[in-house]
Amino acid sequence: MTLATTVPTRPAAPTGAAPVLSVRDLRISFPSEAGPVQAVRGVSFDLLPGRTLGIVGESGSGKSATAMGIMGLLPPTADLRGQVLLGGRDLVGLGDKALSGVRGNAIGMVFQDPLSALTPIFSVGRLLSDALRVHQDLTKRAAWEQAVELLDLVGIPDPRERARNFPHEFSGGMRQRVVIAMAIANKPSVLVADEPTTALDVTVQAQILDVLRLAQQETGAGLVLITHDLGVVAGHADDIAVMYAGRFVEQAGVRELFRRPTMPYTARLLAAVPTVDSGVHRPLVPIGGEPPRLVDLPPGCPFASRCAVALDACRTDEPELREVTDHGHVACLRAEEIADGSLDPASGVAPVDRAAERAGAGEVVLRVEDLVKTFPITKGALLKRRVGTLRAVNGVSFELRAGETLGLVGESGSGKTTTLLEVLRLKQPEGGRIEIAGTDISTVETTARKRELRRDVQIVMQDPLGALDPRLPVFDLLAEPLQAIGRDRESIRSRIAELLALVGLDPSVGDRFPAALSGGQRQRVGIARALATEPKLLALDEPLSALDVSVQAGVINLLARLQRELGLAYLVVAHDLAVVRYVSDRIAVMYLGHIVETGDTETIFSDPKHPYTRALLSAIPVPDPERERTRERVVLQGEQPSAARLPAGCAFVDRCPLYRLAAADVRERCRTERPAPAEVAGQPGHQYACHAV
Repeated sequence: MTLATTVPTRPAAPTGAAPVLSVRDLRISFPSEAGPVQAVRGVSFDLLPGRTLGIVGESGSGKSATAMGIMGLLPPTADLRGQVLLGGRDLVGLGDKALSGVRGNAIGMVFQDPLSALTPIFSVGRLLSDALRVHQDLTKRAAWEQAVELLDLVGIPDPRERARNFPHEFSGGMRQRVVIAMAIANKPSVLVADEPTTALDVTVQAQILDVLRLAQQETGAGLVLITHDLGVVAGHADDIAVMYAGRFVEQAGVRELFRRPTMPYTARLLAAVPTVDSGVHRPLVPIGGEPPRLVDLPPGCPFASRCAVALDACRTDEPELREVTDHGHVACLRAEEIADGSLDPASGVAPVDRAAERAGAGEVVLRVEDLVKTFPITKGALLKRRVGTLRAVNGVSFELRAGETLGLVGESGSGKTTTLLEVLRLKQPEGGRIEIAGTDISTVETTARKRELRRDVQIVMQDPLGALDPRLPVFDLLAEPLQAIGRDRESIRSRIAELLALVGLDPSVGDRFPAALSGGQRQRVGIARALATEPKLLALDEPLSALDVSVQAGVINLLARLQRELGLAYLVVAHDLAVVRYVSDRIAVMYLGHIVETGDTETIFSDPKHPYTRALLSAIPVPDPERERTRERVVLQGEQPSAARLPAGCAFVDRCPLYRLAAADVRERCRTERPAPAEVAGQPGHQYACHAV
């Protein structure tokens, strides 16, 4: 277990060091029915040994295509041009056999989805030893010993035993560690990490980023880090390239870029990020419009239609990257004006103040008391027998009022989504009590009354595309819940028009299918569908995790406006704690089915009591290089234990940094006695459950 740590300063590359990777005028296109898709349009950069280049941008900007082009992993139909010089050798045009000798040896890759990157029929030890033997003359035994050493290096506990396990027996964070071990097995000079922490909790993300830093130190490799999280690049990159419409539009050192973003697109990306680490709610400024289609791009700057400071000249000629004094390179005709502060790239854009839009709390809409939910653990393929019990939710209690937002936070497997689903089932819970709008759901017996209650509770799903029937146009999707409650045709038509206007969509969207909409538009349709029956409570299950930061800002502002206008209560489940702080009035922190701390949002963030809460909050990346690299962090080691084998006492005891420092009598209580919630003096409503604080 580690205590508070500070992010170490990365050593500078040797003076005059030659680049380990040089990319020159990289161009990638894919065939489509509408014509060639110009996914990457003339990307160039140099990567020095020991340095990290962060590539950021919206989905579809060409980040991953650039990574795949560098690695030679594009499909056969792709057209790749330009130069990818690795140690002076051009990889473009090499056959698959020649590239196989390079990949995993001189250049390694960490993929976004570790489960897909690992062959499921081989143990992780076999996968690592095979990766070693392909490029080195090693015996099976020597390769196995090196595989065990690699697992130990990346922080896999009991590496010799775990080397015999298969990928499905590891958690997501541990699988990503295995992928990193494979990437560095042959000490490559270049590492490419494509969204390596996207699907991970903040605590696991912090661990993986530390492992990546350690791997880079061990190999001396240059790292290309592709991510959409500006906080990650603020803490871990030396240089940043911002990508838009298939090309770099700004390249600068990390401190120069965050101090004064000079391309309007970069400035707007940063303005859309919910950053409230100081406790002040800065209004979010979403980026209007949609990124351009990369087929037959019109002349001029691709960002011109979304830019608040565009000139007529911006719509005729596309600007090239040019140097800006004391900054870097920027593709913008007005870069000098923005750099010297005489022009604000967000001018003319009306920000929305989330704090001013908060609705006052009203009557209790949802009350949960001592909720319990378990699942049987069975064994056997044909004749299943129960061999244990998984305690997903264990004595959870909270209440939620109209106009209020409660955020449920915690790592995956903590019981957040199970709690939300138990509320949505509208059936008598296994244990405890659920009351919605003053009605105890265990007393509801008739189908008609359940339908009435169902109208009061609706859900917005995590994946908007998966939640909408692809066979129906938007009009029919919105009509379905209205037909279910017996509305006539005319009232349905008028209500759909109201709903589209309410969520900021044009009436013409009603004739389009989900596949023809952008991610932000689909999520707005999902919200409109949830609002159709005029509910009192919206359950939001990771409603923003599938969206780009620019789209996310618009949806956050929309939810705030709807809550203010309609007096809705929101129950939010999310892993992005920066977003949770921005949207929530109160927070409940869950760990292994227990609520370990609850209170007002600003109280929790400014004065966390439980050690698990402190670890969660310290792991949130801050999009400011100075603060991100100097603040103290608590990085939890090890994995969350199974809810099938809960400790007799505190559920957090095996990972708690305070437990090791506590007196013997306190440690005994932690091991044998479950802590009861205690009120914090002078902070009404702020409770935590810990013996050691």
